Amino acid sequence: MSPCRPRGASGAHWPDSAAPPWEPTVTASDGKGPYRQAQFDPLAELRRSDDPPWDVYLTGTVFLDIIFTGLDSAPVRGTESWARGMGSSPGGVANMATALARLGLRTSLAAAFGDDHYGEYCWDALEQGEHIDLSASRTEPGWHSPVTVSMAYEGERTMVSHGHEPPPEEPAPDCSPRARAAVASLTPGTSAHWIAGAAERGTRIFADVGWDDTGRWDLAGLPDLRYCEAFLPNAEEAMRYTGAPTPRAAAHALTEHVPLAVVTLGAEGAYAVDRRTGETAEVPAIEVEAMDPTGAGDVFVAGFVTGTLAGWPLADRLAFAGLTAALSVQEFGGSLSAPGWSEIAAWWRRVQSYDDQDPAALGRYAFLEPLLPATARTWPLRRAVPTIGFRASA
Repeated sequence: MSPCRPRGASGAHWPDSAAPPWEPTVTASDGKGPYRQAQFDPLAELRRSDDPPWDVYLTGTVFLDIIFTGLDSAPVRGTESWARGMGSSPGGVANMATALARLGLRTSLAAAFGDDHYGEYCWDALEQGEHIDLSASRTEPGWHSPVTVSMAYEGERTMVSHGHEPPPEEPAPDCSPRARAAVASLTPGTSAHWIAGAAERGTRIFADVGWDDTGRWDLAGLPDLRYCEAFLPNAEEAMRYTGAPTPRAAAHALTEHVPLAVVTLGAEGAYAVDRRTGETAEVPAIEVEAMDPTGAGDVFVAGFVTGTLAGWPLADRLAFAGLTAALSVQEFGGSLSAPGWSEIAAWWRRVQSYDDQDPAALGRYAFLEPLLPATARTWPLRRAVPTIGFRASA
């Protein structure tokens, strides 16, 4: 038995070597009811009997997201706006966890959940709907689940959030479960103890970072960065942290602090530098009509982690991450919009059907061909609109 136990969940533990029970299919919906969708395992050829039980571990705060779409414009003070679409789903760290799970990675999440209906809904959606391991998570009595209302319009979003002070006991265990990788969200001026321990046990740490509200933008204020294999800020964050004049120069400067720097460039795509090999890669973004950008950054990181664990070349990892993010913004919501292999396969079949496609552009994604299901659902795909309290008919 592993000596690592999460605080507040003394009965939970992780096995040292035995793989967890794993469901090779996921439940999804085409709007007419649930169906069973085969789950592709991108690491199938790499798995061994002594592997860690989990591919990716992460921890953070789960929100209930309520998303309004189809707004013609931003809400105006003193008026009532009607949205043509609405959905609800787990948000916050659940966006990243869902994106990883839908790409076939065995995902473990440590989080606190409220004991209200919102918390119950989020727990069930993640555990039963997405097959995410929640053995390191806990329900906190008397705690109100954090809620975010997101309004999407004109390709942008406006969010209003509400939540009480988080439980005094952090959901993250001092010693995280054995995993191939972990995704950490770094917070300026603070250190998460589990990151160092995980890195020392061989877990590969991928990190992103939020806006520095202190205004210092000092890399010394990110003490856990030294334990990370990869750092994935956006262009503005990278330039502010390094003082570099361009995002590409910032990526090179970041490799003085972390082996692999990946800088997202918005509509221009992404740029990466690997200090260990001297390799650089740049992949342009895919032009899409964006409905809602919520969670796109999380999906990008999930795609990059997937490609890295699978051992793909750097440029392929960037292309795959950008593709999954592009597919996500064409749907609304964070975890709602995270694509799985069925969506990726449908996109690939669709773009190949056009005679005027640039062969070089198609060639950039040809590495997907042997990975994708032989058959795919028709394009465009439509997801069910989940609403709390509704149950899918049998």
